[in-house]
Amino acid sequence: MKWIAILATTTLPLAAQWLNYPTPGVPRTPAGKPDLTAPAPRTSNGKPDFSGVWITGNPVPCDPAKGLDLLDCDAELPIALEAIDIGRSLPGGLPYQPWAAALVKQRMENEGKDDPHVRCLPLSVPRNYGLPHLEKLVQTPGLLLILTEWNAGYRQIFLDGRPLPVDPQPSWNGYSSGHWEGDTLVVQTNGLRDGIWLDLKGDPLTEAAKLTERFRRPNYGRLEIEFAVDDPKAYTKPWAVTFKQTIMPDTELLDEICLENEKSYRHLPGK
Repeated sequence: MKWIAILATTTLPLAAQWLNYPTPGVPRTPAGKPDLTAPAPRTSNGKPDFSGVWITGNPVPCDPAKGLDLLDCDAELPIALEAIDIGRSLPGGLPYQPWAAALVKQRMENEGKDDPHVRCLPLSVPRNYGLPHLEKLVQTPGLLLILTEWNAGYRQIFLDGRPLPVDPQPSWNGYSSGHWEGDTLVVQTNGLRDGIWLDLKGDPLTEAAKLTERFRRPNYGRLEIEFAVDDPKAYTKPWAVTFKQTIMPDTELLDEICLENEKSYRHLPGK
């Protein structure tokens, strides 16, 4: 099964974090457990504070009877269905250009062996939200910094009002600038490199893409990210999906370096 093969290349040190060290400022119940339904924290300027360690909040249920047997049921490793097929919730699926539909079909028939994630390359923006790797958000008035365990990666979202570059050097995460609309942080991104995979299925993103993300924190324990794609080279119209994140208090990031003692890729199937 393709998904099992790909996830076999992923190291998942979720049980090996900086264990049991209390995160300062966490609201707690009388029993001392984190109160995930408490109000979202706010910064000194009154905006929601997205800071914290997060992981996907809408994981695939471990139910082999429904064909969702890609996870280790004992470990309960969270992966979002959108990380497998990002267009699963859209009526009719993603609005492919003909070449993009043919490419996805080929990638699936080839069992995803050319997936950049399998080859230990950086993750794309939405895959950071759906795969079982912790992310740490650090928010200041002028910058939202996203750190990820996977290959010790990072992403910068500038909040100082700067315009997006006109002719950017393409990169894995692109160039991101955000502004506030009430309690929603709206982030626009361009300058992405060609050949990015959006999910395990192999849905493409091209250098023509522009992304719009809307970050909301309805309470202490939840983060919602609406992820919108406008990529006329790969899709016939813009589309959007929503990722949910769950806070991971009292823990920390650890290195998760894909190529360190990596032995799985050589055994992957594929034509």
